[in-house]
Amino acid sequence: TTEGGECTGLHLALPAQTQSIGNIYKGLSQTGARGCFGEFNRISVEVLSVVAVQVKTIQDAIRSKKKRFMFTMNPGYAGRTELPENLKALFRPCAMVVPDFELIAEIMLVAEGFIEARVLARKFLTLYTLCKELLSKQDHYDWGLRAIKSVLVVAGTLKRGDKGRPEDQVLMRALRDFNTPKIVTDDVPIFMGLIGDLFPALNVPRKRDLDFEATVKKSVVELGLQPEDNFVLKVVQLEELLHVRHSIFVIGNAGTGKTKI
Repeated sequence: TTEGGECTGLHLALPAQTQSIGNIYKGLSQTGARGCFGEFNRISVEVLSVVAVQVKTIQDAIRSKKKRFMFTMNPGYAGRTELPENLKALFRPCAMVVPDFELIAEIMLVAEGFIEARVLARKFLTLYTLCKELLSKQDHYDWGLRAIKSVLVVAGTLKRGDKGRPEDQVLMRALRDFNTPKIVTDDVPIFMGLIGDLFPALNVPRKRDLDFEATVKKSVVELGLQPEDNFVLKVVQLEELLHVRHSIFVIGNAGTGKTKI
């Protein structure tokens, strides 16, 4: 609920059809509520064309009552479609400003209990900026705000679990251990070089769960496979990522053991 009355937020999924969207419009019109449609341009172009006619009908009917709809979308984003011109003409665009990622990182680090938050936030964003510029272009690479938030939450967890360790070592460990799994082999030396430049003379050991690793090795042997250290490490990395990500893709060439992991 906002100052102007009730506002209904709707996240539009890919299979959205004209009939289902039309039903939403009917409900909003009957209740007088405002509608905020998130990811509006995830809908297919064919459906958007019909939606344009639906919205025009609603706008003509309720113009005198000053009710309105609001849409959010990510132009040019992967998996999105461009809005038809007849639909664009019905709405007033609102420009958005790119947020200050460094300030966001600093505030989150403070919230996680870091004292040297400003310095560490600058190093964090410097690393991600350089990674975006210097590493190869991969579809699964993400150096945006989602990735930043995930690593910051991990850093806070590591800090609370090892209160005696210096803060720069905690952040360095989080950045290294939770980004390395997604880095392709050719980019690993570059990534580790960037880590070394931003956190010089730091050689923080990886946090290990020896009991879990022993269980993994036992399971690997039972499957008739060889418990190589690199394979065990990939299993451990997958388990760690599952704690901080809602969805994970295991990618790689054929025959690299994706199914067995």
